[in-house]
Amino acid sequence: MKLPVSRTLPVLLAAIILPVLACGPIQDVVQNLGSSTPEAEPTTPPATYPPSINGEIPLANIIGDEGGPVLVRGTVAYTNPFFTEGVAQPLIILEDQTGFVDRNKDYIIPVDSQVLGQITTDFYTSPFDYELELPSVPDGTYRDVDHNGQADQGVMVFAVAYWTNIWGDPYLEERDLYGGGWSTAYASTRVSSDPAPEQEMEIVGGSYIVYASDDQQGFPSGFGADGLLFTEDDPIVRLPAGYTIVNMDSAPFTYSRPREATLELFEPEDSALVDYSDQSYAEAFDSMVEKFRTEYAFTEYKNIDWDALSAEFRPRFEEAERRNDEEGYGLALWEFIQRIPDGHVYMAEWNPSVLDRLREALGGGIGMAVREVEGGSIIASFILPGGPADTAGIQHGATIVTINGSPAEDFVNAVVPWLGPFGTDHTRRLGQLHEATRFPVGDTVRITYRNPGGGEATASLTAINEWDSWDAFSGIAAPNGYELPVQYQVLDSGIVYVQITSFLDNDLLSIQLWERMIQQMNNDGMDRLIIDMRQNGGGSGFLADQMAAYFFNQPLVIGNTAYYSESLGEFYVNPDSEEKFILPPEDLRFNGQVAVLIGPDCASACEFFSYDMTLQDRATIVGFYPTAGMGGSVEYFDMPGGTQLSFTIGRGLDAEGNIHIEGIGVVPDVPVPLTAENLLSDGDPVLEAAITALGG
Repeated sequence: MKLPVSRTLPVLLAAIILPVLACGPIQDVVQNLGSSTPEAEPTTPPATYPPSINGEIPLANIIGDEGGPVLVRGTVAYTNPFFTEGVAQPLIILEDQTGFVDRNKDYIIPVDSQVLGQITTDFYTSPFDYELELPSVPDGTYRDVDHNGQADQGVMVFAVAYWTNIWGDPYLEERDLYGGGWSTAYASTRVSSDPAPEQEMEIVGGSYIVYASDDQQGFPSGFGADGLLFTEDDPIVRLPAGYTIVNMDSAPFTYSRPREATLELFEPEDSALVDYSDQSYAEAFDSMVEKFRTEYAFTEYKNIDWDALSAEFRPRFEEAERRNDEEGYGLALWEFIQRIPDGHVYMAEWNPSVLDRLREALGGGIGMAVREVEGGSIIASFILPGGPADTAGIQHGATIVTINGSPAEDFVNAVVPWLGPFGTDHTRRLGQLHEATRFPVGDTVRITYRNPGGGEATASLTAINEWDSWDAFSGIAAPNGYELPVQYQVLDSGIVYVQITSFLDNDLLSIQLWERMIQQMNNDGMDRLIIDMRQNGGGSGFLADQMAAYFFNQPLVIGNTAYYSESLGEFYVNPDSEEKFILPPEDLRFNGQVAVLIGPDCASACEFFSYDMTLQDRATIVGFYPTAGMGGSVEYFDMPGGTQLSFTIGRGLDAEGNIHIEGIGVVPDVPVPLTAENLLSDGDPVLEAAITALGG
């Protein structure tokens, strides 16, 4: 999957990013001692601002002045299912907010200003706790924010923020910062999630930590008439010297100087897991359809009529609700999502009743997998030794003539894959072929076949509980969880071969292995590389893009993502959010020849990496088939009955603004023919074709 990669979710990504891997509403007014939690009552009446001694800027009214904080602690609660994915080095930092003050989205937070905190409880269990000790004098950037026309030293403005470190030392560099800017998620500030130009990434609440070197520096006491912070219409007060906690969830802002401050880091509304599980079946269906109607990224592109689908399916949800029929509800939901031709739309957590039906339908195999070759013939591409097909005399490479009395092609055409939907014709066809030889355990299956060099014969087979034929369908070994995310070797041809199994593994380890390989290749003068992406199901789109950057010497614009804007009522592409290569150090770039192996199991973030490698004809793309055609960013939401759905919220676009992957995939430059000889080969025809393409 491609996770959201906007700065709305710095853990990703998003992308997941997480992209992958892309806030929250203003909550209750808080006036306790610097805390962003609403439990405590204010210790003094609401702040008033008497004139200052010079009659110009009023003094801020301080609640509970203990001289300013030396320690900040708090909690971070998260519901986003991608939050911890790939994270090996989570960080809490004191984050210099100069980027936001200047509205500079490329601002790189200086290392000297990054004060690292401690995560004091289990990061992988929500909520987790943190502590951060403030330096006596911070090393941030002063900004004059009082707009009084005079040149003052100004103040340093900080938020407390969560980040994850992937590149370089423990501090955050440009790539860790997703190109720069400021935190828009899991920070002590609240940030607008609307991508519209006037609202994008604007601070709307939460708390700042502000440092002033003397008591003559001004700071806003509210957002002003324009609703924006650090603009000319802000009302201004004067802060005391040292640190002050500024709570922006009150009007006017409140100021406190406790010795120990408590600041919650907020999960934005658009990053939090949406939950319809407490609604009735019909209510949850309506909520789901409305969510799809407004936020699904490819409605027009795929010609989806949400009104027609709602009219067709809502009676089934009403009936399931009336009968309290969990299975009927689950099957209606499963059938509904099959009508959306998008591989990112699926049950991330299966409804138990549907899962039982799936297990029954696919639980038995006949010791045979089938594939379709050029010309339309269906052949036995795998025979399990000692399995039902083998025992009946069906041989490897046999042409399958009929299945249960129907011509094999018609039988496959009629298969409705349980593991759909699919975004392309080739992935749907492969899904049908994959499930065509699966039956309930104990079923009798009649197969008419023609062995190589033989005549037609018919055999009755009994489906048994075996999964070898299922696993063997693709012809190459699927990841089993014991692989490293990046693993490489030198082939007999002298070409380096690397397999990237995921962009959702340990991100830090992935980069360490990646850079180790490239450094070793450069040191040894190796100038040819094959990258095998055929079993990579995706993950963080940002990580995928930046791993591709190691093959380029220019910070190319590689695309953008459109998201729904509530204020605009349409999908919006922010030109300031273009996705670019952030180049690694020159000695870590590879300038030799590259071939990339692809296939239909290369999905989402894997496809973005593969697409990146087509830019400037940087690599030769080799495969039997195009990639999966899943070109967007995803979000999950909960439905009743223990079900969780995934759907596409971000519309992936190339640098010219075109949809380039969704429903299409990355197409091979060197298509390997789908012949019986290639499909039945004991070798790896796709790898062999790549070796030949690189001068083998």
